[in-house]
Amino acid sequence: MLWLRRWLMGLFLPAYMIQIENDVYSQIGLVMLIGLAAKNAILIVEFAKDQYEQGKPLVDAALEGARLRFRPIMMTSFAFILGCIPLWTASGAGAVARQVMGTTVIGGMLAATLVGVFLIPAIFYVVERISGAERRKALPLTPAEAPGQGD
Repeated sequence: MLWLRRWLMGLFLPAYMIQIENDVYSQIGLVMLIGLAAKNAILIVEFAKDQYEQGKPLVDAALEGARLRFRPIMMTSFAFILGCIPLWTASGAGAVARQVMGTTVIGGMLAATLVGVFLIPAIFYVVERISGAERRKALPLTPAEAPGQGD
């Protein structure tokens, strides 16, 4: 997103006036994005895992997790993006730092939301299939593994 904004600004401003770069402010924005994207992924995976453990097929559990968590994820993402618009449009002293952070956060949140909503359920399905969740679910627990026995 930084590159896109710098390119678009280059159409209207001379090259020496464009200061949108990957600096410490954009890196702080990326660290913040990692936390928010992980929160969204955890919401989907936790719900899908609960559905799967309750007996739903793996594909249905992954799709149900994505479907039921779609609205809360979109609400928090768009609220966050709209809250960062003042950073995107900052002016005055120190405006470039705020613009860099706003650009990084808005672009990253858009990408993380789209990627997360569509890829996280698919990754959950693949990881559960590779890890042998189907086989583990079919095996009965031994008395030592039963919940509440070894506590």
